[in-house]
Amino acid sequence: MVVTSRDVARLAGVSQPTVSRALRDDARVSEATKLRVREAAQLLGYVPSEAGRALSSGRTRRIGLLLTDLDNQFYSHIIAPVHRELEALGYQLMLHTETADNDTIVERLLANGLDGVILATTTVDSVAPLRLKDRGLPFVYFNRTGSMVDADATVVDPAPGYRDAVARAVELGHRRIGAVLGPSNTSTAQSREAALRDALLAHGLSLTERATRRVPYGAEEGEAAAAELLSLSDRPTLLVCGNDVVAYGALNAAHRAGLAVPGDLSVIGFDDLPEAAWPIIDLATVGYDIAGMARAAADLIVRRIEDPTAAREHTRFESTFVPRSTLAAASADRRPA
Repeated sequence: MVVTSRDVARLAGVSQPTVSRALRDDARVSEATKLRVREAAQLLGYVPSEAGRALSSGRTRRIGLLLTDLDNQFYSHIIAPVHRELEALGYQLMLHTETADNDTIVERLLANGLDGVILATTTVDSVAPLRLKDRGLPFVYFNRTGSMVDADATVVDPAPGYRDAVARAVELGHRRIGAVLGPSNTSTAQSREAALRDALLAHGLSLTERATRRVPYGAEEGEAAAAELLSLSDRPTLLVCGNDVVAYGALNAAHRAGLAVPGDLSVIGFDDLPEAAWPIIDLATVGYDIAGMARAAADLIVRRIEDPTAAREHTRFESTFVPRSTLAAASADRRPA
């Protein structure tokens, strides 16, 4: 038999509305009554209905995490910290995976009765943020941002990490530098390319278009692009990659070409994913607090839901260079004369 709040009310000697208020920790209910209700609920094995809570509060306490870049390994590392933070705040994470970012997504999000959404794979030209704003569904950007609507966001500042990475590479004799960057319609690729070019310019260096590729953030795409750059007669001694996953592909390309890393080629990634530190990979990279950024996104969306008039907030996480074995001195026979 299903236990209801009325059963709890009878056992606790209170009204049914008092049970609901007590279990919501309503300040209008005395602590003694709350304790009596909780004890009765525990004794009966009563589990409050989420649907009932939603009807009484006007909220489902469900927040969506939207992922459209399904093959990107990066996003598997943010689900757990977002879930844990939302759970601590009394909300439930609902993962939404789609293969495209369009109007259909917005309708599906709205149909699921969410209180808000964390947009994790937004492109700069996406219309989804505009549609969400028009429909009044709160959202925040995680990592990537859109260009059509300004909103709360957690992002990375790539400049500090790239400054240190480039300074170390120059110190090691690298002058011929290539890049396998992310897709140009993402804010992450745009900001990282700009920061990398600025860091190189500080040392009198530049990226040529001949030695630059822009690809989706995937290992296969990274491998194909790196293979093209490694086939150049004046191939780079260092490849700077748009993220760690792309860098894994570059390492594969070097291996297939019979090139030693770091003997013949050095590689730098971005993100510092846990796998990058594995001894078999030991990837030099630019890192930041991924879990902290995920938790911050969860905090921002709850703040926006509970205080719609709050000032817009952009939380920036500073990057740092993480030196590992894939960056070493430029091969003497490949250095410019």
